[in-house]
Amino acid sequence: MRRKKAMSLSSPAGADVRTTRELIARYDAHAPRYTSYPTAAQFTPAVGAADWGAWLSAAPLDRAVSLYLHIPFCKRLCWYCGCNTRAMNRVAPMSSYVDLLLKEADLVLARMGGLNGRRLRVGSIHLGGGTPNMLPPQELERLFAGLAARFDLGDCFEIAAELDPEVLTQDWIEAAGRIGLSRASLGVQDLSPVVQAAVNRPESFETIRWAAEALRAQGVTSLNLDLMYGLPLQAVENVVNTVAQVATLRPERIALFGYAHVPWMKPHQKLINEADLPGAEARFAQSQAAARYLVQKGWQAIGLDHFALPHDSMAAAARAGRLRRNFQGYTTDEAPVLIGLGASSISRTPLGFVQNHAQERDWRAAVEAGDLPVARGVALNPRDAFVGEIIERLMCDFAVDVADLARRHGRALAEVDAAWPRLLPFQLDGLAEVGGSVVTVTDLGRPFVRAVCAAFDPAAVDIEKRHARVV
Repeated sequence: MRRKKAMSLSSPAGADVRTTRELIARYDAHAPRYTSYPTAAQFTPAVGAADWGAWLSAAPLDRAVSLYLHIPFCKRLCWYCGCNTRAMNRVAPMSSYVDLLLKEADLVLARMGGLNGRRLRVGSIHLGGGTPNMLPPQELERLFAGLAARFDLGDCFEIAAELDPEVLTQDWIEAAGRIGLSRASLGVQDLSPVVQAAVNRPESFETIRWAAEALRAQGVTSLNLDLMYGLPLQAVENVVNTVAQVATLRPERIALFGYAHVPWMKPHQKLINEADLPGAEARFAQSQAAARYLVQKGWQAIGLDHFALPHDSMAAAARAGRLRRNFQGYTTDEAPVLIGLGASSISRTPLGFVQNHAQERDWRAAVEAGDLPVARGVALNPRDAFVGEIIERLMCDFAVDVADLARRHGRALAEVDAAWPRLLPFQLDGLAEVGGSVVTVTDLGRPFVRAVCAAFDPAAVDIEKRHARVV
């Protein structure tokens, strides 16, 4: 961001005018990404397989569920990665992993009551990782044949996958076309060779362009490109150049994530030279420059870090107030039940969240023994559901009527009394406005929305160091 006289950001009348530097110094704390509430940092081993089995037996079946399948294999280990994955180039472990994914599906279905011989309806399927396109094409098709044999996929409106363009092949894309892949996310991050070398992820724009064109030729109708800012040796010009190149592909969606440097949680990030990481002001400038470029080129800003072309379903959901947020980030998926299969997968029902064993060997051992492979979780109480919707609406809409949600949840507005004094600094600095029970995050405050959400989260301070910084 270029700053001379414009270094002071505009704010509403009556608010103190503060510079970008001052705002970052005040609000760039550690805060959850709020892909759930309670957050994953609050999951505990006290919630386990027995709880998950009970929740499955009580799961509402009047609407289709969503499936998430975690594929924890990559060709290489990218040093910035925060995902649960490992380098793998042998087919046998991947083939046995597919076997166990289908066995875990059987374990889940065996505990679901109310099916009465019917197959469970699935509305969407998401393959995450890791790198799902590490699965050989025949294993991908075998996996989906197994899913089709176990679930009713007749109402499945979306099949999505996260892909590494560098290891994508024509054979895999053709297999993906046969299973009905409709949305693909391509990991790009940054196209500067210097930045790529600093994070061990080389790939060319030509590779990405070929992947985009080949996927569209096989029926993919929604293409998402994942970009990052805040990477080592990255500057504003790197981010803008990357955005400008990928914009020529006209992807329906672009995600612009801030790199989260958490080497105490992801030891491989220690391979990154911390001296090469841009500071908070530089990160802020990178994110804002990229956002301005995308909006000028016709993408609609969605939530904190997504952009979509106006015709895309995510843009339509945002305009209608139907945008949602889950462990895959912003989504149009409104299913009340998410079933996660595979190592580290997270599942949810209206009664709570559970996460499978993150270590693949532990997950394999549990499934092989015929046990639901749950390692930890958290039960949802009515107050959690109330606070969680406040946070989700702020993350998605940047506005929420707290009293209206209190009425709909049957909760007392006094339950969030502690939030109002915490919001006062945001009001004084022009980042948020409070009118009665309506909280609105201003345009100035959008980059700090996670900090605003934390005002409603009584656990935010206790778990602060387990999260990435806001900016």
